[in-house]
Amino acid sequence: MSKNTLSERQQLILGLLVQEFVELTNPIGSAHLVRQYSLDVSPATVRNELAALSELGYLRQPHTSAGRVPTEKGYRFFVGELMQRTELPAATKHTISHQFYQARHEVDDWMRLAASILANQSQAASLVTPPQVSRATFKHLELIHTSGRQILMVVVLENGQVIQQMLALREVQTQEQLSQAANELNAAFSGKASNLLERDYPQLSLLAQDILKLLRKEIVAADTRLLGRIFHDGWNHVLAEPEFSESNDAQRALRVLEERPLLEDLLSQTMGQSEIGGVQVLIGGEGRWEELNHFSLVLARYGAADAASGYLGVLGPIRMSYGRAITAVDYVAGIMSDIVVENLSETD
Repeated sequence: MSKNTLSERQQLILGLLVQEFVELTNPIGSAHLVRQYSLDVSPATVRNELAALSELGYLRQPHTSAGRVPTEKGYRFFVGELMQRTELPAATKHTISHQFYQARHEVDDWMRLAASILANQSQAASLVTPPQVSRATFKHLELIHTSGRQILMVVVLENGQVIQQMLALREVQTQEQLSQAANELNAAFSGKASNLLERDYPQLSLLAQDILKLLRKEIVAADTRLLGRIFHDGWNHVLAEPEFSESNDAQRALRVLEERPLLEDLLSQTMGQSEIGGVQVLIGGEGRWEELNHFSLVLARYGAADAASGYLGVLGPIRMSYGRAITAVDYVAGIMSDIVVENLSETD
């Protein structure tokens, strides 16, 4: 969403309101913003801008006489356009680096350390998955006609994993056409790692190209399923938030971290094509994960591209300190990537 959507004054007021609400947890009114930030406009002017921001969907008013709180749209705009990136203090960086230096040769130790540091720095719940050296490697594909445009795709990976997926093609295809497309894909990709499927292959037939696009999604999901053990910390920070003191929302979100199929689905859809070190922010479940309706996730992939990588991140209420969370995730992901590269070089 472009900054041009809002005036400079609206951007300023929205940014200040998000910051205040994250800190205070109460709806924020116009008089409070004017007083707190010595704004050179009247409370009535700010009130009009708050009303305009509400009409545009960036804010909402819980009660008629209450102030405003950000909506998911408001948080997305804040994170994408208004938030200022910060750096961890030099002393904090030094301490963290020293802790990792001491633990760098024991994978479980630096997984636990990463989870602990992320939880403490972000004041949220953390999750860390170990780096996995292997990527899903394609072995064989079969395409079986069922009825109409429906086909069954059976994918066999080198590690023995078998994926079966019903697909709907754009047009009805005969079994002979499906077998020919499968033969093309088998000849082109048998024994190839998942990253090689990400390119375009114009020499393939149109049907084979269509199947390849669908195959990529399954291989990316298979990559994510190589999570290994998952390390957590900091759930007490989430449970202590006032919005969760009298609800089961926190326990529902905990299921995402603890139940592997849910986490695999989330990571495959949000991080499957992400680059090493790229930070992704998921706000309110993005309409896909009901368990996360009242939460946000800040995630990153760490490691060495095409060699070994894992995931790390933090989970907290939508009203989280995004700047603090993103800074912590970004910094720890960078250190973890350095350790992976160092360990890989020592084994060469």
